Amino acid sequence: MADDKIPADIKKMSFEDALAELEDIVRELESGRGALEDAINAYARGAALKKHCENKLNDAQARIDKIVVDASGKVSTEPADLDG
Repeated sequence: MADDKIPADIKKMSFEDALAELEDIVRELESGRGALEDAINAYARGAALKKHCENKLNDAQARIDKIVVDASGKVSTEPADLDG
């Protein structure tokens, strides 16, 4: 699912809010209650929420990665040392 397929209301959500809604959807789907059409719609929304959460995590990872240039001039990233 491309980022442009994520509904606008989900794009505005924080990671924590999106994850909480996704957890609610998973619990509801696991319960087996409700109509099939509702389950299909909930699954689709859950997929969009999952993608949004993945995007948020990737953005966070990119912000904390450190850019490194080795002796040969090759540019790469490595995890930032946030402990020290």
